[in-house]
Amino acid sequence: MRHAEVRIVGQGLAGTLLAWACESAGIRFHLIDAGHRHAASRVGAGIINPITGQRLVKSWRVDALLGPAEVMYRAIERELGVPLLRRLRVRRELRSARERDIFAAKRLTGELDPYVQRLPGEDDAFRIEPAFHLDLPLLIHASRERWRQRGALSERLATAAECAGSDVPTVACLGAGEVPLRRLALERVKGELLHLEAPAAGASPLPPAGGGPEIRNDGHWLLPLPDGAWAVGATYDRTALDLEPSSTSRALLMTSASRLGEGVEWQVRSALAGWRTSAPDLRPVAGWLPGRPGQGVCNGLGSKGALIGPWLAQQWVEHLCDGRAFDPAVATDRVGLQL
Repeated sequence: MRHAEVRIVGQGLAGTLLAWACESAGIRFHLIDAGHRHAASRVGAGIINPITGQRLVKSWRVDALLGPAEVMYRAIERELGVPLLRRLRVRRELRSARERDIFAAKRLTGELDPYVQRLPGEDDAFRIEPAFHLDLPLLIHASRERWRQRGALSERLATAAECAGSDVPTVACLGAGEVPLRRLALERVKGELLHLEAPAAGASPLPPAGGGPEIRNDGHWLLPLPDGAWAVGATYDRTALDLEPSSTSRALLMTSASRLGEGVEWQVRSALAGWRTSAPDLRPVAGWLPGRPGQGVCNGLGSKGALIGPWLAQQWVEHLCDGRAFDPAVATDRVGLQL
């Protein structure tokens, strides 16, 4: 069944990308969003890194998702006339013998191809390329202005009737706002990061060898920002009850920034905190709520949202246009997602 119109509640990363995908496919949409300053999208780093974690694993479905994600962001850049996506590389530091052994074994099997390169003369680090940085706040703000001017955005809270989708099919892209509704087994995870000033205005304390911007990562990451500042992150706290930046996280991140910055004495520009959402199987969620016709969700992007979000939006568009079933890995009726 083709749906010619859809209501999108929430304009974080998921809602923004779903709206762009609908616009591209010719599906009429209307966004409702009150503007939540603690949404993960507004404070997220926007890093797309193909190889992550202490076990050095490929990001979920990165081989299939990376190319289409870049294509979508480049298309949005052209429409908005602003730079959103930077191609970078990652210098991944190996901090333990275990990590070095894992890297050596996976390199031999080719498990990390084609993203990993050895660094000549270095046994404690390797390079990941390509990686990307998506300017999430700019994407959301510029898109918001576009749809506000076109009358496609209502800046308010959605009513209960609108969320029910009784008149127009509705997709909730609420992020952590979905958790209190108790409709799916999603949890919220607090994440914190710091924006830092370089010691001297306009000076880069970490000039990358060989040209081009570089992220440094050893479990935490140090990211050069387009305006000359830096960001360090991120923390994961599943027990947090509020979004006040904590002194404990600040101290932890400053230690990491000093280590990754080779002793640079950073100055903190700002401390940011936001909620991420996560499903029990750590997979995103897309589809209609079981037993609730007209009520859909697009959520659970977690810390990989910049990579996963374009594909998840396309899942929705293919369903709305052609009735195509959602991928079983993200479907709302999968095992473990129901309360």
